[in-house]
Amino acid sequence: MIMNFEEWYKDTRTQIILSLLVIIGFILFGSIIFNVNFYLENKELQRKIPHLTGIGGDLVEKSNMILNPQTEKDFVNNYCYGFTEYTLPDNTRVDCIHNGYAIEFDFAKKWAEAIGQSLYYAKVTGFKPAIAIIMKSPDDEKYIERIQWVDKDITIFRIKAYDEAKP
Repeated sequence: MIMNFEEWYKDTRTQIILSLLVIIGFILFGSIIFNVNFYLENKELQRKIPHLTGIGGDLVEKSNMILNPQTEKDFVNNYCYGFTEYTLPDNTRVDCIHNGYAIEFDFAKKWAEAIGQSLYYAKVTGFKPAIAIIMKSPDDEKYIERIQWVDKDITIFRIKAYDEAKP
């Protein structure tokens, strides 16, 4: 059967296919625009991040720190010099973005959870993965060894939340 253009265009199957193609086109276009915007925002964020020296094996406390911090948020407020609680497009939050790192703050016993979060945040932001591990005793060093065993590319910052003078 030979159809001219008008007959082909009026055919119900053709209209359904063309409608689906238009919808798919809008979805793809919207996805591309979203990804380009997120990439540009991420580049803007990278330019705004303060670059301070001294970020390394142990994090340095801020001068306006909370005395006797108890919660993860207290430690984030005491030790993060960059952006805190940075919200990603999926509404998850990076504890701290600083100096090219996406840093997850967690108590040492939550080491496994911290690995997943830091790797995810690094993937989404394009920054390097890092964990600020809050140690309640010298025995918590074993959790740092576990993190290093799982992924040697995760930077670990130790926060010693115990008195080193006590045995």
